[in-house]
Amino acid sequence: MQSPDSRKAGVAFGSFPECESDTQERLTGGAFLFELGQGLTSTVALRTGAIVTRLCLQTSRLLRYLICSLAAPGVILSAVARSAAQTGSGTNNGYDFVDPLIGTRNGGIISALSKPRDFADISQGMCSLAPPCLSVRMAKAVADSTEDNQGGYASNGSPISGFSHMHDSGTGGASSLANFPIFPYPGCKSDAVNGCRLPKALRAVQVVEGSVSARPGYFTIDLLSGIRGEITASNHTALYKFTFFGNATGNATTQGAPLSPLFIVDLTDLPDTRSNGSASVDPQTGRMTGTGTFNPSFGIGTYTLHYCADFKGSSPIRDTGVFVNNRAGSEPKNITMQKDNNRTPLPAGTYTWFGESAPGAQIMARVGVSFMSTQQACENAEKEIPNFDFDATLNAAEKAWEDKLSVISVDPSGVDNSYQTIFWSGVYRAMLSPQDYTGENPLWVSDEPYYDSYYCIWDSFRSIHPFITLVDPYSQTLMIRSLIDIYKHEGFLPDCRMSLTKGFTQGGSNADIVLADSFLKNISQGIDWNVGYEALVKDAEVEPAVWDLEGRGGLRSWKELGYIPADDFDTDGNGLFTRSISRTVEYAYDDFCIAEVAQALGKQADYEKFLDRSGNWYNLWNQQQTSTINGTDTGFKGFLQPRYLNQSWAFQDPAFCSPLMNFSSCYLNQDGGETYEGSAWMYTFFAPHNMAKLVTTLGGPDAFVRRLDYLHESGLLYIGDEQAFLPVYQYHYAGRPGKSAERVHFYIPSQFNTTTAGIPGNDDSGAMGSFVALSMLGVFPNPGQDVYFITPPFSPRSPSPTR
Repeated sequence: MQSPDSRKAGVAFGSFPECESDTQERLTGGAFLFELGQGLTSTVALRTGAIVTRLCLQTSRLLRYLICSLAAPGVILSAVARSAAQTGSGTNNGYDFVDPLIGTRNGGIISALSKPRDFADISQGMCSLAPPCLSVRMAKAVADSTEDNQGGYASNGSPISGFSHMHDSGTGGASSLANFPIFPYPGCKSDAVNGCRLPKALRAVQVVEGSVSARPGYFTIDLLSGIRGEITASNHTALYKFTFFGNATGNATTQGAPLSPLFIVDLTDLPDTRSNGSASVDPQTGRMTGTGTFNPSFGIGTYTLHYCADFKGSSPIRDTGVFVNNRAGSEPKNITMQKDNNRTPLPAGTYTWFGESAPGAQIMARVGVSFMSTQQACENAEKEIPNFDFDATLNAAEKAWEDKLSVISVDPSGVDNSYQTIFWSGVYRAMLSPQDYTGENPLWVSDEPYYDSYYCIWDSFRSIHPFITLVDPYSQTLMIRSLIDIYKHEGFLPDCRMSLTKGFTQGGSNADIVLADSFLKNISQGIDWNVGYEALVKDAEVEPAVWDLEGRGGLRSWKELGYIPADDFDTDGNGLFTRSISRTVEYAYDDFCIAEVAQALGKQADYEKFLDRSGNWYNLWNQQQTSTINGTDTGFKGFLQPRYLNQSWAFQDPAFCSPLMNFSSCYLNQDGGETYEGSAWMYTFFAPHNMAKLVTTLGGPDAFVRRLDYLHESGLLYIGDEQAFLPVYQYHYAGRPGKSAERVHFYIPSQFNTTTAGIPGNDDSGAMGSFVALSMLGVFPNPGQDVYFITPPFSPRSPSPTR
């Protein structure tokens, strides 16, 4: 696919100086179709409920674009074309182009199987690769690789240690969830239960090359033990179909023993964090139930989860029992494990052993999960998949995903099929999280929805939530209600939350941006915005005891000095005294977003106060700071720099924490830098609310473009970090939207493509997927504002009003 003209092709959606004198035209909702001819410039207002957004349009070629009201229950989005080799024609079914295996290599882990985003129906849940799951639902089941396995399965050739039922999608860092894996054996050496290798470090089995296949709601894999695993899922239940071929190879064979399938459920998780656990097995039915307490992967505290596993097969149950460490026995039928001095928790769990079976035998395993109790886990499974009907469960999951994806209509005529795969796979990944745990929250009683796996809002505010707002405003409404309810019961809005626990704050109080973005876009049904505003103000005014987990730190200095000092003296709370530059610019933008809401609610004094604080980013601008990379002066002068309490300047090399210099030195650790996951070069561009002043500060439009070019072309910018999204589009603010389009068409497909390494880094719970989806649609947000950047989409369109 060819890039558009790099200078003029593109559309700016928002408020820009060159548009200020244009006439504003108002719409009252519904669809608005506009055409752009050669060199046409116009301004149009799009009403989104009560909010009017301006469109500044500038292009050198014909662009037809259909925009539907954001208040509508779905969005039909499509647009401009190019020809390529293998192309589609006519309308298409996006489901057919989704490849959940994209990004499952080189650390770009996503989880595999689930339904879409609702908890009580077939949409968002506990699922993951992106495994078989429903959008935002709880059960996200997939085979677990032994290496690089944050989301469960990885396309890296590592063996499989089990099949587990819950995952988070593409989180990076430590592995999470994958609790209570089930592991099948074709039989045991010498036909004795202790002939099976029970610890997961020993039992893992290699994958048959070329056997892995996945689509939304389905995953299949063949193991060298002669077992094929197929997976699908409902909302809180994973359903596995295991076929035993009896043709195992290597050390996975039963070495002359009969084909006599044995299943264990292990009281473990991927990161080996179990502290306490218990399990039991029913000798008559083979049902295995249990409970475990685990640690979250990016936060503090613990969570307790429960499971209920049932089986259905043609062979009778031969034996049941328990195992601990590397030994098993048929008595007793239950086991309890407590925290001890083992660095890695001892393997423990239960087993169900089936009698001799013929090659080709199939056994179904149904595993329900719940945060409430084992009883509720069993009830979830029995209600959702009462008859172990794999085909019916799979059909329901597929139908749910087809419905979820159908809100976007794309005309694929003349477009390479690989671009459709990139696009629809991005849309799919953007629909996996946050996850709807309504009815599964044991922490408090509430009539409000409860969503979890905000992992983390520092990542998701930039593109995930704006994407959900466009294509699924109902789910976004429920998420906002959930965030406000978390505030009511926990005291602060979360910046990161997983497995019912508080996650770590990476910078600002970014839920402020999510709430403001939704407020401005008329997300309102059932939301108490008075309480929502109260939560925003608390983030800005009240420092929590531990600001590593919520809210903001250094508020006394923020209010008195107008920045976060590198040597801050903070007695009001505690946390990591790092990231003074990135926290300053993020706090400034958080305050701007609060100011927007204050103004709309008629709170003029608050509006003026927070608007004034939103200018604090400029207090770290050091006009004299230069940048030298590998001994060569970059030719640019003036960068954000840290400052001390006495207002003198500290120093951090502007390239530090970029791919060109100490890239991994700015994470959440005590010796981290003054920026987070990025350089001062990049953070100097972060003033999304005050772009006119930023462009002027950096020397005017032409100088701004030159500096932005250098950021993209020098190797300083890593598109796999979410802060890099906005610089792709900031050319709009210098009157060069075509260069934004040029950057988009470079990164897609150079960094985002159809390979198993087709995501730069990890997906960050759909951040990369939503970046791809919005960019290819040609509508990318400046999140926290009613502003969108319009660029030529990656496909043509004939408006097709689906729904």
